[in-house]
Amino acid sequence: MSSRSFLEYRAMFAFDERDLDGVLLDCAGGASGFVAEARAMGVRALAADPLYADGAAVLAERLSADLDQGNAMISENADRFVWGWYGSAERRREMRLRARSAFIADIHRRPGAYLAACLPHLPLADGSVDLVLCSHLLFTWADRLDQEWHRAAIMEMSRVSRREVRIFPLVRMGDGEPVPFLDALRADLRAEGLTCAVREVPYEFQRGARHMLTVAKRR
Repeated sequence: MSSRSFLEYRAMFAFDERDLDGVLLDCAGGASGFVAEARAMGVRALAADPLYADGAAVLAERLSADLDQGNAMISENADRFVWGWYGSAERRREMRLRARSAFIADIHRRPGAYLAACLPHLPLADGSVDLVLCSHLLFTWADRLDQEWHRAAIMEMSRVSRREVRIFPLVRMGDGEPVPFLDALRADLRAEGLTCAVREVPYEFQRGARHMLTVAKRR
């Protein structure tokens, strides 16, 4: 589980104050501090992740090991990462620790904001949120999750969204290579009545990962 911060989300998904108007869904949220930090700012937000079924205490216990594992992976593959956005490994670690603390406190305080749910099935009504943010799940794990799973997951996120779905990044974990079925997937989504666009964002950590996919219902 990764503990990404509100600042990281704002850069990864290139959102501004207008995007914070409405209800936001972080899917899959992991141990992100996004919901906690957003709600502290008065933004309505919730997260979905199957790991929330384990309960707050179990999640808190595993987070230190997961952070160390992630840092080790980055150190072993240093040439695949760039530090322009973070500035240093220490600043990144500090951001992750603060986000982790915010997540743990918030899931204890407001467990109802954290839904134990797994794509491609979300326990939410049609059009029940405004903006869906999906970080480091789709495309990241394209070596394990195929094109049909991606199509079903995006259709489900689009079903619950009134406005837009934003997905980052568009390269595979590890080798950072482009996803071979991305163009075919976009064609499938357009055939389902959705609009798709690739946008550059002001964030890059994994080398070459600086674009997001936006998906919305055709108006």
